[in-house]
Amino acid sequence: MFVYYTSGTCSRQIIFEVDENDNLHRVKFIGGCSGNLQGVGRLVEGKNIDEVEKLLAGIKCKNNTSCPDQLSKAIAAYKKSLQENK
Repeated sequence: MFVYYTSGTCSRQIIFEVDENDNLHRVKFIGGCSGNLQGVGRLVEGKNIDEVEKLLAGIKCKNNTSCPDQLSKAIAAYKKSLQENK
């Protein structure tokens, strides 16, 4: 399980898992617009992290970011943590 603390959005945290094939699972946002974020979580379930990161990066809402954009940043942070732990 990877935990990412968001910045500039109503959601405060994003929690997710990545399987051995680099697919996202159990994406959960803490805080924010519950219905919309449950929808985002379901839409990205089982999708490749590189695909999701590219698709959601740069979506804007308040503060020049959004919850989907923050998920793309969370994926980037996850990938960086893997590199650092090698």
